Amino acid sequence: MNEEKAVVLEADGLTKHFPVRRKGRAALTGPRRSVQAVDDVSLKLRRGHVTALVGESGSGKSTVARLLAQLHQRTSGDIRLHGESVKVKGGRPFRAYVRKVQMIFQDPFASLNPVHTVRYHLTRALKIHGNAGNNAKELEEALHALLLRVQLTPPERYVDKFPHELSGGQRQRVAIARALGADPEALLADEPVSMLDVSIRLGVLNLLRDLKERLHLAILYITHDIASARYFADDTLVMYAGRMVEGGDSETVTQHPAHPYTQLLIDSAPDPDRLGVDGVGSGSTPKDSAGGEPPSLIDPPTGCRFHPRCPKVMARCSTELPPRFDVGDGEGHWAACWLFDGEVHAS
Repeated sequence: MNEEKAVVLEADGLTKHFPVRRKGRAALTGPRRSVQAVDDVSLKLRRGHVTALVGESGSGKSTVARLLAQLHQRTSGDIRLHGESVKVKGGRPFRAYVRKVQMIFQDPFASLNPVHTVRYHLTRALKIHGNAGNNAKELEEALHALLLRVQLTPPERYVDKFPHELSGGQRQRVAIARALGADPEALLADEPVSMLDVSIRLGVLNLLRDLKERLHLAILYITHDIASARYFADDTLVMYAGRMVEGGDSETVTQHPAHPYTQLLIDSAPDPDRLGVDGVGSGSTPKDSAGGEPPSLIDPPTGCRFHPRCPKVMARCSTELPPRFDVGDGEGHWAACWLFDGEVHAS
């Protein structure tokens, strides 16, 4: 299959600025300010591929997912479904879009109505998207098929339960089944395992991987855990303070990180090989910690947004925004960092 034909959903220059509510005299005379949550984000989701979007809290990952799901109206940029530009606000165009693009939220308990059963949630999804069949028997078969698809067996055990009667992992599987009720081509998974016990996270990730392979889904996997991105995703994109800073295949990005921020993310991940003498603690501490806090997105730093915390900062980093530079240790591997400017290496 041609690579470009395999692209289901793509974003080009996606930008979202949230206006800051002004009070008092500033509401009349003060300048208009905004939170620059997402700036110039471009990505492609391909059929049968998982793309991970990694970054710390507040980096803009979830906003990107909500923009792709058309839950937020973008400030600028383009979203294309099968190559055609899409911008919908509601009604039939929105319903047609969400048949193809479904979102899985972080907290399954919050995303499921606590006063309704599993049957209600899945039946509603099937009926709205025209997949309920022509009679009660076909609807029941479709319900059972969804539960079997997410490995909740036997279906009769779960179909009439309420969300509070299920475990966290089971609730998330119901949320995934509800998304599959639309028969989508792309899934936007916003930290789908971060609210779950560590012991069951792997099972949900394996389920998503199985669905990707069997249904040829394009999946955006949002996470702050770069180690799980290496395990689960084909490609990894790294985001900091609303901007993309690095991307490439997951093995290359996680094993040969190019951008200083990605290096610090990996260094801060727990590693048994870096445990201290007492066996605790040091595995989660970066070797080369970045000082300070993430920047304000109301007044972000000029130039590279990471430069106030970067251990390898240069003079131009504070004034010039770095473009994407190809990194030579992997096909398609790039980093938005002046360290990879040919002129820097030449000097």
